[in-house]
Amino acid sequence: MSVKEEIHSQIVGALADASFPINSPEELLAAMPAGADTKCKAGDVEITAGEAGALLTPEDFPIESAKQVADTLVERAGL
Repeated sequence: MSVKEEIHSQIVGALADASFPINSPEELLAAMPAGADTKCKAGDVEITAGEAGALLTPEDFPIESAKQVADTLVERAGL
């Protein structure tokens, strides 16, 4: 599995119990198991939910699924 696929999978997994839609960055962080400190790691790449949240814009909300979050984040992070 590539780094991109692994990070994507971890983001989807972290949001498995989240209720959608998510309407704000604050709601997204609250949905993460350890809030802003939730970490995804693959190979030598590590990113926290707080860092990843900086890649989202107000236009990204509402978010309808964990896959949408993961797709957007891995694309914008350039993984």
